Amino acid sequence: MYAIIQVGSKQYRVAKDEVIDVELLGVDAGKPVEFKEVLYIGGDEPAVGVPFIKEFVVKGEVVATTAGPKLSFMKYRPSHHERKTYGHKQKYSRVKITGIEKVGRKEKSHGA
Repeated sequence: MYAIIQVGSKQYRVAKDEVIDVELLGVDAGKPVEFKEVLYIGGDEPAVGVPFIKEFVVKGEVVATTAGPKLSFMKYRPSHHERKTYGHKQKYSRVKITGIEKVGRKEKSHGA
């Protein structure tokens, strides 16, 4: 079974025991995390959300905080003999997917 989840503005195809890098979550390493924005469930019984599937939750555990590759940029103005170099490293949360679970809906009790 696999799922397509949305984290921030990006979508990821995940399965159990996979490790993915997502945008920085602000959660310490070793802490559990849940992704409730499930777009699609694939496998024996596929399900498509409109836009999300409320019955499924993808659970994971933050393994570490990592940094992506360094991107270097340079501006050059030949008429002024001016050059400027700057760079950026995006930070990511590395998450291990621990399971794709179906959550039961809580029924409302009508008081008598």
